Amino acid sequence: MATTEQKKAPEQKKGIGSLVITVERCKGCGFCIEFCPTDALKFSEQYNAKGYHPPVLVSQELCNGCNICGLLCPDFAIYGFINRKKKQ
Repeated sequence: MATTEQKKAPEQKKGIGSLVITVERCKGCGFCIEFCPTDALKFSEQYNAKGYHPPVLVSQELCNGCNICGLLCPDFAIYGFINRKKKQ
């Protein structure tokens, strides 16, 4: 009998990413919040000039810099990146 083994995906380090959010471009679609794999985003309680709630980062430790938010944003209002350590 063959057993099926489930391979675990390697865990990404948490807190290695950052976000840039252009609040005035956001139309509040929520794609970035819905599809964030680490649930690092939520809707802001503040409104932008268009009257929408833009996303905000819940906690810096949650962002892994995967940029799924930026890939899904139809308005290019957000993007994620991985913080690189400076070599000394």
